[in-house]
Amino acid sequence: MEKHELLGPWIRRFLLEYLIRERNMSPNTQHSYRDALRVLLPFIAMRAGKELDCLQVGDMSADAVRSFLKYIEEQRKVSIQTRNQRLAAIHSLARFIAELSPQHIAWYGEIRTIPFKRASHGLVPYLEKAEINALLDVPDCSTSSGHRNFVLLLFLYNSGTRASEATSLRITDLDLEARLHGTASVCIKGKGGKVRRCPLWKKTAEELARLIAGRPEKDMVFLNRHGEPLTRFGLYAMVRECVAQAGKREPSLLSKRVSPHTLRHTTATHLLRAGVDINTIRSWLGHVSLDTTQIYAEVDLEMKARALQKCDIVDRKTTLVTGHRGLMDFLEKI
Repeated sequence: MEKHELLGPWIRRFLLEYLIRERNMSPNTQHSYRDALRVLLPFIAMRAGKELDCLQVGDMSADAVRSFLKYIEEQRKVSIQTRNQRLAAIHSLARFIAELSPQHIAWYGEIRTIPFKRASHGLVPYLEKAEINALLDVPDCSTSSGHRNFVLLLFLYNSGTRASEATSLRITDLDLEARLHGTASVCIKGKGGKVRRCPLWKKTAEELARLIAGRPEKDMVFLNRHGEPLTRFGLYAMVRECVAQAGKREPSLLSKRVSPHTLRHTTATHLLRAGVDINTIRSWLGHVSLDTTQIYAEVDLEMKARALQKCDIVDRKTTLVTGHRGLMDFLEKI
């Protein structure tokens, strides 16, 4: 077997050379592509009946990729957006291989024909005030892990940070003594290297101060039980566990798919309800374009519509006179 037919060396070059040195992709993008391959490769190996290190480029055929996408949608229950992110990583890997190995151009052409799925853009999921209060009441602050969980949930709700932004937060990013702007704040490093500063509630600042007391400034703010930086997977697991417990008090939580990103949506929605203008919310969340933030205006419109229904007048009954039942029957049956 020729070395350039093995898939493993290509993947190593793709992750270490292409994404980092050539494209200078953000750590979040690197992690997203890596996570996609961590799920893809065992699936391809099982399908091909081979060990991971023996996989060839041809084993990752277009049919295999289609089967993989079907698997993660139906078995792992991922969203269409996640499915498309996984496919984007596969497209990028295949293009990288074909650019350096012309004999794989035809293979890449087949991979490239696998389309992205169109995702419906419904209203963003968010929590009502009673639901977020129930969630914050779950952690037992008398224990170190419980206090960490409470501070983390409170911080996510206060700041509207992404999961990756929260888990990469360092103590040096915090200004809990209000030295800079007269109020406690946090410096958040977001997508594309964008940096923004978010104000912190007095309660959030006090709890963060307790959490990091006596620790070196170079440390990450949120650590796991082993004293290591909390991962995104650990954060997601913690939120799911707290939601399951909070659902006993607020059953509506159990009908929602709640993740750290749901708390981000909740922050934006509650800011909007409080009268904060949409441009300030854009800056708060770290959106590059105002168009991205505009989805929360649609949530606000839905809330206004529900309020309008409560004070709607009772309409009089009217009778529609028509002699074209044949057409109506056709329209009803088509």
